[in-house]
Amino acid sequence: MFVSIVRISQLTKKYGDVIAVDNISLEIQEGEIFGLLGPNGAGKTTTINMITGLVSMDRGDIWILGKEIKRSAQEVKRNIGVVPQDIAIYEDLTCLENVMFFASLYGLRGAELKKRAEEALEFTGLLDRAKSFPRDFSGGMKRRLNIACAIAHRPKLIIMDEPTIGIDTQSRSHILQSVKLLNEMGSTIIYTSHYMEEVEEICTRVAIMDHGKIIAEGTQDELKSIVTDKNSVWISVSGGMDKISQSKLKEINGVLSVEIDDGTVKISTSKDVSNLHKIILYFVENDIFYASAVGIGCNTAPAKGSFFCRCDGEFGGDIGLCCRLLCHSGIPLRYS
Repeated sequence: MFVSIVRISQLTKKYGDVIAVDNISLEIQEGEIFGLLGPNGAGKTTTINMITGLVSMDRGDIWILGKEIKRSAQEVKRNIGVVPQDIAIYEDLTCLENVMFFASLYGLRGAELKKRAEEALEFTGLLDRAKSFPRDFSGGMKRRLNIACAIAHRPKLIIMDEPTIGIDTQSRSHILQSVKLLNEMGSTIIYTSHYMEEVEEICTRVAIMDHGKIIAEGTQDELKSIVTDKNSVWISVSGGMDKISQSKLKEINGVLSVEIDDGTVKISTSKDVSNLHKIILYFVENDIFYASAVGIGCNTAPAKGSFFCRCDGEFGGDIGLCCRLLCHSGIPLRYS
């Protein structure tokens, strides 16, 4: 029987006219590593801040460990460990003093407090630096200390908000392995990121956020199963439509079919071939003016309110890579 450790219903948060989180509902089961994936500004951190009680919700309900956070905030918070996006440590305290300070906020005292703090430092590979001050640490070491401060009280739910930002590959690998170990030790983890490869490596289920909405949710296999073996490129033409040769476009490697429909050229391509640049080059070389080019990982039209993954932005520039995990019916990937 699955036990819900977090249940969110119709959660909404506005800042003035901006809807940061837009009527989302989620259920996270005990023992999961649940990934919350999306570009910067998608609403991930605001959602996390409402779950932890740092930000009030405008509408909706949150239950954690069966307790409604509005009514049992203090009891709920005792069972949560938070690794914030911004490093939250005191540089004028030693590593050990930092962890002991934060663990004491959860009621730990005396010998047990020191023991738990040392265990957390050992877990994050910092026990040999227990008496060192973090002001001289690398970014990766500070991130690991950030995690130690969040886990010393052995929380049932650990929330990690983009814990690998700005660190080297070795430190990132250490943190990802730590996440897996914490999960094996019994903690449920919510892990936010805008790195697809991290979510693929560690998460059992994923929700994709954009513009405050959950646009796709499921296991990695469930999300990937929606992707077809074809990509589509839709190009909106503003001038020179009479110069378009469907036969010439079909000569481009990977192009399977070409359809012209009311000012839009709809091109179906093989998912295994990266050819968008060649398609665009054809239009440029033939003086055909296009207003926009949209790569779609599924054979469906773009949907209103759908998720746009800018290839000069967070998720990289390859349509096949973007589609591998992010694509969902009607989720276009806009190239700009």
